[in-house]
Amino acid sequence: MKLSDFDFNLPDALIATRPVRPRTASRLLVATPDQITDAHVSDLTRWLSPGDRLVLNDTKVIPGRLFGTRTRAGQAPGEGVAKIEVTLLSPDSAGQWHVMAKPLRKLRDGDVIIFSDDLCAQFVGRDGEQAVICFNLEGAAFDAALAAAGNMPLPPYIAAKRAADAQDNEDYQTVFARHSGAVAAPTASLHFDDGLLDRIAAMGVGLTHVTLHVGAGTFLPVKVDDIAQHKMHAEWGRVSTVAAHEIEATVAAGGRIIPVGTTALRLIESAATAPGKIRPWQGDTDIFITPGFRFNITDGLMTNFHLPKSTLMMLVSALMGTDRMRAVYDHAIAHRYRFFSYGDSSLLLPNQP
Repeated sequence: MKLSDFDFNLPDALIATRPVRPRTASRLLVATPDQITDAHVSDLTRWLSPGDRLVLNDTKVIPGRLFGTRTRAGQAPGEGVAKIEVTLLSPDSAGQWHVMAKPLRKLRDGDVIIFSDDLCAQFVGRDGEQAVICFNLEGAAFDAALAAAGNMPLPPYIAAKRAADAQDNEDYQTVFARHSGAVAAPTASLHFDDGLLDRIAAMGVGLTHVTLHVGAGTFLPVKVDDIAQHKMHAEWGRVSTVAAHEIEATVAAGGRIIPVGTTALRLIESAATAPGKIRPWQGDTDIFITPGFRFNITDGLMTNFHLPKSTLMMLVSALMGTDRMRAVYDHAIAHRYRFFSYGDSSLLLPNQP
């Protein structure tokens, strides 16, 4: 398939820069093969049944966007200074961080970037288009300094319109975030609050937690026309023994598995071994789901509205069919649903009449 198969015209006014409050007040488009229903996230239980199971990604977004000043050894105070913006991507086994640095061309080996009185980092090299830096702190001291100096790494399409602020520290984090490591939020999960989760559990729907640390690569554009040539970014994830058991038991009992977000879906399909079968799993996944993919675990998906020509548009098209997703997105645009990370959501049910 071609990249143009997943393109559509999105009015700029539909790109959400702030979430709706309360979280569950966001709109919810429910799509089956034959019907589209306009609702709200607070209505979600209408489409769930006792014995179903939601799979939630409990990753926690770190305040990984930093603004600093480069200093250069051997130069007088005030010389060799430049403003540098850094977005953390992932640590390596040596304790160094791979980051996006702007402008990367202004960094040389040995340069020090000062982010605050407590936090600085030395530039140690390049890895392709990424920079590799070594912070002066580690462990709890690093976490505390990062929390004080860092900003929430808002997606590029929001950051281009406004800077992150204190409100984003709450808005861009799920209520069940547990394990730090993501540099982007599992955005479908942002619509849940404790009250909705309690109502879902009370009706007999299971809640299973998995962890996928969402990377900044989720925002990278696809640059090849033949999508089969696209190289998917890798992200670290874990499906625990308990999670795998809960999912398999639900399938065996006839319940549906509905991941909340494409990140949870990609993880459980990475860990699947056969239809209805999933193993405990941990590691990096670069699974790339496009039309023709055989889903082993997933019966439905709750997800926000995605960018044109993105890998996530390809994923939802694999689940529902390309023509059906075109119709769903035409409806969403015509009815002015809010798009992307802080936007509205959809519930996709490919097997429900």
